[in-house]
Amino acid sequence: MMEDPRDKCLIDVRSREEFAKDTIEGAGNIFWEEVVERREELPLDRPVYLLCYSGEHSEEVARDLSALGYEIYSIEHGYQAYIRYQLSRFMEKEDRVADRTREIERSLIKKFKKDIWCKFTRAIREYDMIQDGDKIAVCISGGKDSMIMAKLFQELLRHGKQNFSLEFLLMNPGYNEENYRRITDNARLLGIPIRVFESSIYDIVAGEEIENPCYLCARMRRGHLYAKARELGCNKIALGHHFDDVIETILMGMLYGGQIQTMMPKVHSTNFQGMELIRPLYLVREADIIHWARYNDLRFILCACRLTDSCSVVGGAETGSKRAEIKALIRELKKTNPYVEKNIFRSVENVNLRTVIAYKEQGVKHSFLDWYEKAGRP
Repeated sequence: MMEDPRDKCLIDVRSREEFAKDTIEGAGNIFWEEVVERREELPLDRPVYLLCYSGEHSEEVARDLSALGYEIYSIEHGYQAYIRYQLSRFMEKEDRVADRTREIERSLIKKFKKDIWCKFTRAIREYDMIQDGDKIAVCISGGKDSMIMAKLFQELLRHGKQNFSLEFLLMNPGYNEENYRRITDNARLLGIPIRVFESSIYDIVAGEEIENPCYLCARMRRGHLYAKARELGCNKIALGHHFDDVIETILMGMLYGGQIQTMMPKVHSTNFQGMELIRPLYLVREADIIHWARYNDLRFILCACRLTDSCSVVGGAETGSKRAEIKALIRELKKTNPYVEKNIFRSVENVNLRTVIAYKEQGVKHSFLDWYEKAGRP
């Protein structure tokens, strides 16, 4: 029946109660003892397939109606055969998913070894992000960055460090059904065993009359993630900020905030004692993450926030924000200076306090005048 390309009629001849529980999509229902009497309801111009529980009743009815000129078939072994067919299809699909997952994993440590894998492991080593006994909550947002971070952590546990454990944490702040399904489908395809917990952040933020809800939403999301991670026994949360986020933050602070600061590779939580935040993608370029996603034909949510009603896929354009302006500025600067991104990053590694007018340390402002006169004395 499944291979018959013609337009056909499918009748489930089991009881109304059994039919209501489950049947083949598109099937009608006539109880087997009534089919011959109600044969005028069956088409004569196309094939009719009959489904019962085991195939016995449908075969008997098919014989009677065949003699009356109907092209009619009994589905051998009936509903039981359909269940076996569904199971085999499911297993085939699971096998295909497993093959795809392995291909995606191989790409990280083969094709993208230099640009992604090595930079991920270098950041962990260089900034001492993982210690023995750590339990890390890998925070999944559904975007390309958090998803690739989760896969990299899995590979690290499989091929490298084995002195830590992981929780893959997905907070549902109020995603619509389509976005939530996209996230969970991607997690299944990538083999990421996510742990989902609910929150009402979108509803809360939507009720606030503020010009830019994104900052409040991000702060609340982070607080909920810290709390859930600690509840699960984690001492760290990992976020998917990458190299581009870091340099954009540096420029945003200078141009819009009047300060020099950066997004640190790791920070101690001020509100959750003993908890840390780490950023393992600190040295990974966004363009390489996008390349990986496209190479593997993966589609991720860019922004699933229903406050802005946007649902874009990886590589989509971010518009209208200060960060988008900074991205555009860096692109322009790269046209004449291909090293501009590295130089922005290095600028916060090569700070000479003797050449700045003032700086703050633990909330206390220090001026160059504090040492200037002393430095000029013989």
